Amino acid sequence: MLQLEYPWLLTLLPLPLLVWWLMPPYGERTEAVRVPFFEELAKATGQQPARGAVVLRGNWLRRLLAPLCWAWVVLALAGPQRLEPPVERTEAARDLLLAIDLSGSMATPDFLDTQGQRISRLDAVKGVVDDFVRRRNTDRIGLIVFGTNAFPQAPLTLDHVAVRELLDELRVGMAGEQTAIGDAIGVAVKMTAHSQQRERVLILLTDGNDTAGRIPAETAAGIAKANHIVIHTIGIGDPNAKGENRVDLDALKRIASATGGRSFRGENREQLADIYALLDRMTPSKVKHSVYRPKVKLYYLPLGAALLLMIFYHLLMLGLFAPFARKRATASLASRPSEG
Repeated sequence: MLQLEYPWLLTLLPLPLLVWWLMPPYGERTEAVRVPFFEELAKATGQQPARGAVVLRGNWLRRLLAPLCWAWVVLALAGPQRLEPPVERTEAARDLLLAIDLSGSMATPDFLDTQGQRISRLDAVKGVVDDFVRRRNTDRIGLIVFGTNAFPQAPLTLDHVAVRELLDELRVGMAGEQTAIGDAIGVAVKMTAHSQQRERVLILLTDGNDTAGRIPAETAAGIAKANHIVIHTIGIGDPNAKGENRVDLDALKRIASATGGRSFRGENREQLADIYALLDRMTPSKVKHSVYRPKVKLYYLPLGAALLLMIFYHLLMLGLFAPFARKRATASLASRPSEG
């Protein structure tokens, strides 16, 4: 389908006609010089008196091609373009952040794998989270790790293969030995600060309590709520342990409740898998569909046609008048008296 981007520019087509009508060419029909001694002046200069300026008339070919060239130029200015078939585009409608605790206690081998072998808490979490990411085909997913410090491991992206590779590289202690839950939430707020998505979800997993960081966890949760982030918390580990190794389930519940999320506890790998499966159902993949039609600009076609017409005209005129010019030059040379 063809269309014009600026069809109103076609109103310029009659512009040369208006110029010709409103500004007619000037032609003087009387003597150009009026002096009482004009005849004597003409004789003194050896010139023959003539009438005033005469309006030059263009040849018929120029009269034909000039309007055509103008029409092609105006058509090029109007922006002809071809509409391609509609293209449907699918975009992520939700940002999903995964925050994983890498404190020293995550190395505790109190989980069992599918073979019944003991594995660390972190290895169990990595396996379950990897399966969760693999199922989330349309969400933008980011990865946050925290210990004594918190930092983004993977930015929000649709490249889930890269997220899974970065997840596999996680090691206990790479962010420090303590647990900065508040800082992890703060990193999530920063990562979504310029996001255009209204739905933002943070799934935070930890096996300890907030023992480090620059901002209290519940204060950070209030900031997250103000930035439209829903936090789901998952606590693993022993709530009856002492000191830093004790998972504070009550604090995790308050964080989730403050943002409209839910809090869970996972005591083994199977429960952890069930929790992420439930979260997968609670936050189904959401996409935005948009349809657009690509446009191919074609202004160069009428512009090229105008240029070809001008070249054709000048080449034709050159071919027609060149023989006459040569004959005139030959006659002029022949009329000169020979030297000697």
